[in-house]
Amino acid sequence: MPIETELSFVDSPAQDADLLAVPFGSELTAEVELPVPVPALLVHHDAKGEPGEVVEVPVSHGDAVRRVLLYGIGDGGPRALRKAGGVLARRARGRRAIDIALPPGAGEAGWAALAEGALLGSYTMRIGAVRARAVEEIRLSGPERARAAVERAEVTARATALTRDLANTPSSEKNPAWLAARAAEIAGREGLAVKVWEPRELAEGGFGGILAVGQGSVSTPRLIQLSYEPEAPAGPHIVLIGKGITFDSGGLSLKPTEGMKFMKTDMAGGAVVIAVLGALRRLGVQARVTGLVAAAENMPSGSAQRPGDVITHYGGRTVEVLNTDAEGRLVLADALAYADDVLEPDTVIDLATLTGAVGIALGRDIGAVYSTGDDLAKELLEAGARSGEALWRMPLIDEYRAALDSEIADLTNVDSANKYGGGSITAALFLREFTGGRRWAHLDIAGVARTTADDGVFTKGATGFGARLLLDWFTAHYA
Repeated sequence: MPIETELSFVDSPAQDADLLAVPFGSELTAEVELPVPVPALLVHHDAKGEPGEVVEVPVSHGDAVRRVLLYGIGDGGPRALRKAGGVLARRARGRRAIDIALPPGAGEAGWAALAEGALLGSYTMRIGAVRARAVEEIRLSGPERARAAVERAEVTARATALTRDLANTPSSEKNPAWLAARAAEIAGREGLAVKVWEPRELAEGGFGGILAVGQGSVSTPRLIQLSYEPEAPAGPHIVLIGKGITFDSGGLSLKPTEGMKFMKTDMAGGAVVIAVLGALRRLGVQARVTGLVAAAENMPSGSAQRPGDVITHYGGRTVEVLNTDAEGRLVLADALAYADDVLEPDTVIDLATLTGAVGIALGRDIGAVYSTGDDLAKELLEAGARSGEALWRMPLIDEYRAALDSEIADLTNVDSANKYGGGSITAALFLREFTGGRRWAHLDIAGVARTTADDGVFTKGATGFGARLLLDWFTAHYA
């Protein structure tokens, strides 16, 4: 279970709770009996009310001592409250329960954000002894109209945690077959149809990109398809596609050691697709949604693809592989071409830890979105702002397309001469070649899919970036 902490909603906080959290600066602080006046206490601690700021006060309760946490909420918006929730959950680690009073005026978006942040701040994954266990139960209290928002937030948070769990699993256990098995388990639990192409079916179907990337590994590749059909379908057919490279050594274009350390998370885009599909029914999404995860392990060996090889993708396009470490676009190309040819979607969105270049361009806090539709880009940017998973729209510069010209094939997989730079842009242009001109967006999440520190709602490792964003987008437009 990705998050072991239970979440419940109650009418009012328990005044005798072992750990009670109340937002300071609100009228709720007047209802809590403290040994000193709240204003004097905040002045003493030089507390400014910033999100994530906590003042802990011991309070006697009979023969016992309980603790009250006065927590800052900043401007009271969702971003601030999401951070506050994460910090409170961390402060409660090792305890049985924490009661958190929701800020009365936060509104549904704010209440949902705090609940989401508290659950995500409780996320842990450790193989072996756990040093600090997550709090067993979080009890949120507030107006009755907050209940539905909190329940939706729990679905989103648990989907994000599932994404993290899949990405954080070591590659000694996680290979394409393992990922397909986990997807099938989730499909069975959430009422999804599942189909998995194994190597023979991939060869018969002409999925040359997935096969080429996986041919150097003893762990054979898979294409995973999950299908969500609502009880009363309404609206378009949407296809989500995720990069599922369960470990990326770079192949014969071998990565340096530092670049390989976090490559168990190179299937983060695929993890998002699996988790999002599993949450759609609980959120009442009415659109028909298909998820594709192109899964392979990119390893060097005597059977690995070589720089200079030419592969034939699904649908017949040929690609000259000049860099085997630009493998994500090769597996995604097969999935995109298949979606266009067979699934006939109205909208296609792919997610991938695709390029190191995007991290240089946008850093570690903002993902990139490329899109052939201004309306789709706008919708995703707005969903990113609401969900706390920010995106920045990047350009599809047609002049850069010449970087992918090959003398012997339809395309090359990289700009080998580095004529234009903009590695994330040329990667997106490569993918566009396989979309069939459909309404399409590409999310390059390489810079935001992992973190090296515990901070706010994040725990060191996979962030789950993309799950909250897409679930917000689905509920805003199709629920």
